[in-house]
Amino acid sequence: MSAPAVTDRALVVDGPGRATVREVPRAPGPVTVQTLVSGLSAGTELAFYTGTHPALHTRFDPELGLFRRDAPATGYPVTRLGYMEVGRVGAGAVPGLPPGTPVAMTYGHRAGYAADPLRDRIVALPAELDPLLGIYVAHMGPICANGLLHAAAEECGTDVRSLGDGVRGRRVAVVGGGVVGLLSGLFARRHGAAEVVVLDPTPARRAAAEGLGLEGLDPDATDPAVLLKTRWRHGPGDRGADVVLQCRGRVAALACALRLCRPQGTVVDLAFYTSGGPEDAATLRLGEEFHHNGLGVRCAQIGRVPRGTAQHWGRERLCAETLDLLEAEGAAVLEHLVTDVVPLAEGPSLLADLAARRRHVIQAVFTFAAGA
Repeated sequence: MSAPAVTDRALVVDGPGRATVREVPRAPGPVTVQTLVSGLSAGTELAFYTGTHPALHTRFDPELGLFRRDAPATGYPVTRLGYMEVGRVGAGAVPGLPPGTPVAMTYGHRAGYAADPLRDRIVALPAELDPLLGIYVAHMGPICANGLLHAAAEECGTDVRSLGDGVRGRRVAVVGGGVVGLLSGLFARRHGAAEVVVLDPTPARRAAAEGLGLEGLDPDATDPAVLLKTRWRHGPGDRGADVVLQCRGRVAALACALRLCRPQGTVVDLAFYTSGGPEDAATLRLGEEFHHNGLGVRCAQIGRVPRGTAQHWGRERLCAETLDLLEAEGAAVLEHLVTDVVPLAEGPSLLADLAARRRHVIQAVFTFAAGA
């Protein structure tokens, strides 16, 4: 008789507005990992929960670089939700990772996982690092570090030596005070930015920015472009932010980011957009600042580092840069970013509350215990 299938408790989205915690099969792999904590990436995961994520309706063709509607989409149920996991290595052998080693991975909100070093990224964590900080190491932190890498490539081309090459001594505006914006702003400050201003309409997020040593600005209280361009002058007809990191998934935020740029500047875009209606073009107004100031927009998502830099700036180095940031700023990150720590069993209700805007979080973290 064949052995019974191994399963793990996982947070699953069965359809728009429908999430549950249930058992899902564990795929085979030589190394078991028991989950300690898993971070919620609210923007991406709510897109699956609300039915707006493009992967639900189209399939990405990596060879052509196109989303295709003539191929089967992922659809529901979504059983691998999330990419910010911390666990402990159990049975199995990985060179340099004895049982009990804490690791950061990207396998979704589930109680356990069977890892394969040939398939999965497994990042060993320092024993003294708080597991709550480890949620940022394998994916979220590298996303933010990659934003600075793209800003550096705008200045240095392929010869990027440091994440500070694009921000050192410069004025940086960050649009959006969620996790991506706050970590990106913190990276910029650590790497020598002269000023870092985080724009967000939510008071709690501006307070978090200020707690991290950044400046918070309410974009609804005044015209932020007029305010910052009045303050940041480089020369005649040359005002605005040296670097703009766009970290909020709304077209209106991208429009704001373009208005903040100095002439011939580039918006480094780390946001994830799920809308696409005709009103977006009117909001973006590409015939205004984008056209008249000769601006650029560079997507800096983690799937790609700047062309020509991969030899020196692979994912492992971005993970290492994240660990360096967390070792220096971990206490502040725990105090100001991690706002909610709840058992996995509360995942469905948390998603429902966030989707209905009944609850606000900056970083929610799920914990795993027997029966939780």
